[in-house]
Amino acid sequence: MRLPNAKTLLTRVKHAALAFDAWVNASLYDSGRSTGEAYERFQERMSVFSVRGWKRVALDLTSEGVTLGTGGAILMLALAQPAFNLTSDNWLKQQDLAVTFLDRYGTEVGRRGIKHDDSLKLDDFPDIMIKALVSTEDRRFYEHWGIDPIGTARALVNNSRGGGGTQGGSSITQQLAKNLFLTNERSLERKVNEAFLALWLESHLSKNEILKLYLDRAYMGGGTFGAVAAADYYFGKPLKDISLAEAAMLAGLFKAPTKYAPHVNLPAARARAGDVLHNMVEAGFVTEGQIQTALRNPATPVTRQRDITADYYLDWAFNEIKGLADAGRLRNDRVLTVKTPLDIGIQKRADQVVENVLRQYGDQYDVDETAMVILDPDGALRAMVGGADYGESQFNRATDALRQPGSSFKPYVYAAALASGQYRPETKVVDRPVCIGNWCPQNYGRSYAGATNLTVAVTKSINTIPIQISIALGKAMGISHEARAAKAGRAKIIETAHKMGITTPLTDSVSLPIGSAEVTVIDQAAGYAVFANGGRRAKPYAAMEVRNSSGEVIYRHDDEKPEQVLSTQVVADMNFMLNKVVEEGTARRAQIEGVKVAGKTGTTNAYRDAWFVGYTGNYVGAVWVGNDDHSPSNKMTGGSLPAMLWHDVMENAHQGIELKVMPGLRDGARPAAQVSSNPAAPAGGGASAAGKLSRRSFEVIGGLNGLFRSVEPAVAGSGGQKPGFKPAAAADPASGTSGSLAEGVRPAASRIETR
Repeated sequence: MRLPNAKTLLTRVKHAALAFDAWVNASLYDSGRSTGEAYERFQERMSVFSVRGWKRVALDLTSEGVTLGTGGAILMLALAQPAFNLTSDNWLKQQDLAVTFLDRYGTEVGRRGIKHDDSLKLDDFPDIMIKALVSTEDRRFYEHWGIDPIGTARALVNNSRGGGGTQGGSSITQQLAKNLFLTNERSLERKVNEAFLALWLESHLSKNEILKLYLDRAYMGGGTFGAVAAADYYFGKPLKDISLAEAAMLAGLFKAPTKYAPHVNLPAARARAGDVLHNMVEAGFVTEGQIQTALRNPATPVTRQRDITADYYLDWAFNEIKGLADAGRLRNDRVLTVKTPLDIGIQKRADQVVENVLRQYGDQYDVDETAMVILDPDGALRAMVGGADYGESQFNRATDALRQPGSSFKPYVYAAALASGQYRPETKVVDRPVCIGNWCPQNYGRSYAGATNLTVAVTKSINTIPIQISIALGKAMGISHEARAAKAGRAKIIETAHKMGITTPLTDSVSLPIGSAEVTVIDQAAGYAVFANGGRRAKPYAAMEVRNSSGEVIYRHDDEKPEQVLSTQVVADMNFMLNKVVEEGTARRAQIEGVKVAGKTGTTNAYRDAWFVGYTGNYVGAVWVGNDDHSPSNKMTGGSLPAMLWHDVMENAHQGIELKVMPGLRDGARPAAQVSSNPAAPAGGGASAAGKLSRRSFEVIGGLNGLFRSVEPAVAGSGGQKPGFKPAAAADPASGTSGSLAEGVRPAASRIETR
């Protein structure tokens, strides 16, 4: 077959292109003609609908109205979206808590949060209360659909005529929408959201449900929310028992609670109540004669006096409840009654002792603040002192202040050592010079005891031994380099302290084993509680049981099971050693006749912080004394004021109760797994004569601080360095930073403590 040449092929392509172009032109022409004919036919048919004159105007306006209405609807939907987004969550949840606290015996001891009570059903509300509210706030409440144009217009006219301004323009539903979802911001956006939310509420709730929510959620001054709480707060009676005059005064609070609160401005409150009474007459709810008695005998609020005595305690307990609520442990209930383990007797004694001791000895030692926490061994908070004077400072030094614990931190070191299996109370250790890098801790007196055992090291509060323990713990992990071994050992100590109850981050420094990392008083009490309860974690708590406004129990602390963090053998060994600290060492002032006491003192560089943390089989107590500005005291030690405070509170607390035995410790005997008695103990194993001095004797001794220093003074770490080594910054008494305390013991003949 012969193929066409190029010229022939080109000719064929041109013909095809011309044919396609002709087809396109013809198609467009035919389509245009068909469209034109169709349009002419459409016009002929639509001509029958043609209107002129006023009908044409009406049609055009309707058309424009539909167009604008559609656009407006789209715009309104866009504006409503932010309002509707507010309802996407649990919109009935009340963000503010109203908590009533009871002590361990069920007696009310105080309240925190808002004063709020939604337990009363709407059917039980007095009729006069509802009528007073509706007549003043929204007379057409049961007739409108959330927004009341008629009521708004009437209020505007009334107010413009000088009607006293007693009528509001917003409906009750709008006010509820604002209370539930919005703020009091005066803006167009808030008003738009309020209107949409009012419509939303009307579509989701009945009128009575809206009214009940408003009566329960509206702020009514004095920290009260709702009519039930306001009746109790202002008149000291249940809402169902209020008089007409009292109902009128309460109804007058809904719009301007701050302005008309009777405890703020009683004449204004009574004038507003008179307006409410006349509104009730105008609305037809009562007659003129019925309100005359109320007008002649206006309501009088009760006088309220402050009767809370455990302020620091209740502040902390309220924060605990807020934490439970935020975690969803209390469902959505916001009006709560909480039973606490608070012992008012111990609390009052603690407050009294703190006041008396600071007044008597504060100037002598140059200190003006203290903090104390008393726990049951399981962590139940019995008493708390967060400072010298709550009225002067609400800052809670027991829970929020971070202070260096000094030697009171050492029990965590020894607990870690015993738990490792490398040590026992009778294990031989050598008190000798030790350095980590350029830092060389010193004992009091710049001397070393040489070979001794762990019990004596704790009793005498030797500083070098905890440092050596940190190194040994690291080497047990296979780390030969001493500095790295010490770091690994400190990590184990930090882990142990956190397991036992220290919740704050512990700064890892070479001086951590002797107390340079900052802690809180409540954490110290929680940590020592592990020794008192047999080795279980004892998280402090104030909420034993929580009930909602209906009386239903919604939370019990007993449902939580504590974690075992130390073995019973480690606890028994620690209790034996820490009991020796009280009977023979730095804490003899804490002894209680007839009661076994264990604990540890602590003092920091330049005597800035003084501690005693001690416990019995019944209670655990942590005490700190110092100054808020970290200024040094006048050589105050943990064995002086802190031990005195602890003793005077605990001695009273142990009166008339069944004494419990400390785990693993009976009559001062060693735990069964231990061997010989402490070779360093004085004859008889009891307290020295200094430990039994009368208070008057201590007052005399206290004036001789220059001659008789405490058994646990601050020891500057600047002496005794190896040649070429410089003291660590932490050991500089003037630095006031991370210095740890070396608590030492002088020879037996000098074991006299100042307070």
